[in-house]
Amino acid sequence: MPIRLNLDRVMLERRISLTELAERIGITLTNLSILKTNKARAVRFSTLEALCRELKCQPGDLLEYADLPPEQSTEQETV
Repeated sequence: MPIRLNLDRVMLERRISLTELAERIGITLTNLSILKTNKARAVRFSTLEALCRELKCQPGDLLEYADLPPEQSTEQETV
């Protein structure tokens, strides 16, 4: 998928764990893990807003366009 979520990098920079972030933004650890591993097909604006609020960043800090060949696409979840 050409849009990637750089959640792992931003979390590392902010020194916050997956568990702590999930609790702060009010989503399950499983759904946050799907986002972190780039297996999500979509992100709700409310989730993106909560991520930016808690990580003190802008959406552009989390989202990146990466042009990947079609064969690298995988079946993905909607979070």
